[in-house]
Amino acid sequence: MIRDKMNPTVEKIIHNIEKVIIGKREVTELSIVALLAEGHVLLEDVPGVGKTMMVRALAQSVSARFRRIQFTPDLLPSDVTGVSIYNPKELEFEFRPGPIMGNIILADEINRTSPKTQSALLEGMEEGSVTIDGVTHKLERPFFVMATQNPIEYEGTYPLPEAQLDRFMLKLKMGYPEMDEEMEVLSRAQNIAPIEELLPVIHLDELRDLQQQIKAVHVDDSIKRYIVDIANQTRIHGNVYLGASPRGSIALMKAAQSYAFMYGRDYIIPDDIQYLVPAVFSHRMILRSEAKFEGITAEDIVQRIISRIPVPVQRY
Repeated sequence: MIRDKMNPTVEKIIHNIEKVIIGKREVTELSIVALLAEGHVLLEDVPGVGKTMMVRALAQSVSARFRRIQFTPDLLPSDVTGVSIYNPKELEFEFRPGPIMGNIILADEINRTSPKTQSALLEGMEEGSVTIDGVTHKLERPFFVMATQNPIEYEGTYPLPEAQLDRFMLKLKMGYPEMDEEMEVLSRAQNIAPIEELLPVIHLDELRDLQQQIKAVHVDDSIKRYIVDIANQTRIHGNVYLGASPRGSIALMKAAQSYAFMYGRDYIIPDDIQYLVPAVFSHRMILRSEAKFEGITAEDIVQRIISRIPVPVQRY
């Protein structure tokens, strides 16, 4: 992977998050990639590795309105989107917004609630709005969902349907810290939780400006063809029942624009695509049962596809 000098504003955000999250530079960078590209992230890992802390630290670093939704089996869609309540004094209904009306939303343990409630996020994640009682409410930009789920516990959970998974630009895993990193975690947490002292480093207007600048990153036709070739190969691969969708191709292009911008380039290179495609495509692929039985993963298939497709040659 070719890495140029990182954008100073982005570096400032990452440095601030690392005051709380230790040793997770890649996950931090990719979370910011999705935020700048106006996508969403699914964090899947075991409890206690810092998923919730990552979301809080990111929200505080960019002065965003942070909202947390704790998904439980009895949660209703109106608990997420909001509800209209009749006011007898005014003789009319008043809309009371739900926690989805924020900038950075933590959808905690999203697979613990029913599909009906999970779907309450669909419109907001795709269209930036929610419709309640026939009235459409626009969500304030930026609107960024980071959902968490535990891959180990299956009892009392509802696997996310393909339509919901497809709304997430990236699927990431935190992983356990190294031993020296965990020692540093203990030292920092000994007196006061670092998250309580974390201050913003940019304002929301600056974040919106960064999101706008990313759209100007050039995407050569050869890069677009490269993305389409990879996506098409996931659809015709013998071990894959359902491949990456066109929405996935768009997500990969936007993520690559964001990643290139973060590293000071106004154009995408093939290395950007190769680096990002496992996080963008793997959760969008459904493998055949024979492949699962043989222990083959979506990440394995993506890497094999990348190794077979000719890398486009560009001139800058």
